[in-house]
Formats: sequence, structure tokens, C-alpha cells
Amino acid sequence: MSENSSTEIQSPCISVCAMDDLTGLCQGCYRTIDEIKAWWDMGLEEQKNLLIALEERQLQQVSFD
Repeated sequence: MSENSSTEIQSPCISVCAMDDLTGLCQGCYRTIDEIKAWWDMGLEEQKNLLIALEERQLQQVSFD
């Protein structure tokens, strides 16, 4: 196993790719278009921070449904 693969974070995409017109977020992974585009260019720390933000977004979305 290479050193790089052990530190790679899996994309939060769950293949439910549909943008919500009201929130501007993907209905599957809760990312914006810009966050989706930038994922592979983000550093490890940026990805971790985004994953934390996505969890918070998901909890907020669920509480409003």
C-alpha cells in the first residue's frame, strides 16, 4: 500500500446527484457545485473540514424536512 492511499479521504458522493434549487446543495452529499468541483484539488485538512460541515448541513436539512 502506498503512503498516499492511506491518507486519502473518500469522496462524500453517494451517486445521488441532484441539486436542490432552494438550497443550492446536492441532495445526495450536501455539497455545493463549487465544493464538488474542488474536492480532488483540496488538501487533506480541507477535505476533513468539509466533511464536518457536510454532517452539520445534513442534520440541518433533516430537521427541516
